[in-house]
Amino acid sequence: MDDPTSSVLLTDFYQLTMLHGYFRQAMEETAVFELFVRKLPPRRGFLLAAGLEQALEFLEALRFTPEELAWLEETGRFDRAFLDRLAKLRFTGDVDALPEGTVCFADEPILRITAPLPQAQLVETRLMNLIHLETMIASKAARSVLAAPGKLLVDFGLRRTHGAEAGLLAARATYLAGFAGTATVLAGKRFGVPLYGTMAHSFVQAHADEAAAFEHFARAQPDNVILLIDTYDTEAGAAKVVEVAARLRRDNIAVKGVRLDSGDLGEHARRVRRILDAGGLTQTIIFASGNLDEDELTRLVAAGAPIDGFGVGTRLDTSADAPYLDMAYKLQEYAGRARRKRSEGKATWPGRKQVFRHRDRDGRLVRDVLTLEADRQAGEPLLVPCMRAGRRLAPAPSLEEARRRAARQLAQLPEHLRRLETAPPYEVEVTPALRELARAVDEGLPS
Repeated sequence: MDDPTSSVLLTDFYQLTMLHGYFRQAMEETAVFELFVRKLPPRRGFLLAAGLEQALEFLEALRFTPEELAWLEETGRFDRAFLDRLAKLRFTGDVDALPEGTVCFADEPILRITAPLPQAQLVETRLMNLIHLETMIASKAARSVLAAPGKLLVDFGLRRTHGAEAGLLAARATYLAGFAGTATVLAGKRFGVPLYGTMAHSFVQAHADEAAAFEHFARAQPDNVILLIDTYDTEAGAAKVVEVAARLRRDNIAVKGVRLDSGDLGEHARRVRRILDAGGLTQTIIFASGNLDEDELTRLVAAGAPIDGFGVGTRLDTSADAPYLDMAYKLQEYAGRARRKRSEGKATWPGRKQVFRHRDRDGRLVRDVLTLEADRQAGEPLLVPCMRAGRRLAPAPSLEEARRRAARQLAQLPEHLRRLETAPPYEVEVTPALRELARAVDEGLPS
């Protein structure tokens, strides 16, 4: 089966029906679309922009294959002239966007597309699909990073994500947000994300003796000896680790850590820590997993649980408490005139926009200003040029660079946004210039 993620047919059908109409009416002047989140989910004081690299890769590769065009012809829904136009279609527009790892808020453009209308329309579905997923997961992961500072955090969520691409990109997004690595092997190959892995309960169960299972695993993986000790009795498992460690030490094999995956993790960690320390394994870390999220991490850290690291999986990679963002991709200008959607509860700010960020003397975020691109304001402009005439302006920034940016941005959050509970919203000021343009558009005045 061909990789569906590389097909331009991975889109909503109405994108094609609209393109057919645009071409028929020669509506191919320049359009400006902006992608943004209307409203933050409950308990989200901020978002962390991610997915731009995958979005740009998609735009660079955009084209219909002969096989796809042949299939579209077989549907009988489109005429030959339209299919011929699709055969030649490439993305030739401009992209301005927030760099990956940038903290952002409601109504702020994450990405802007400026291109001939058919092109700008066609890319909507896939751009939203990519940026929505990674931004949602990175924003969720950032909460764990804030909840457990200094702890080893590893993405464990692949097996319960909603499909292969979601699991792969979740691994990328969590690393960008500050996780140390992932258990998803392909993310190591594809993105260079550090890989972490221990052992499953089945490995222990397959052996007649738990201590033998520990020793066999350690000798197979002498540089990665992290032993899962709660298959039967957690504290008895810890005692067996001490026993096995003595034999392994003679061959210069050290037990790097033990993993807890069930029960009262804080209480088990305290008991296991005492057993390990009494057995001379003071450098052996305790790693915990099992239905964790930022709230549970907060509880364990506040309680002083002697846990050195956490594997966070299902609730992270599905963003269980906020499994979607109210993300939109809307037309803001066409043929030189500002456009505005006025639907009840879904009205948009018209025109090409920019966000200017203000910080205090310590570098902490104070407020953002949302205004028109031409309305230069004080502060740092957040959207930057990425692509012109369908070509990138510079080589892709590395994932490590985006990760460093995310770390800086999280450190600059005001204190009330660093806490996980519901907090007063961050100030995003809408300028008079933008409000005046909205009024002019509503009244049908020249814009």
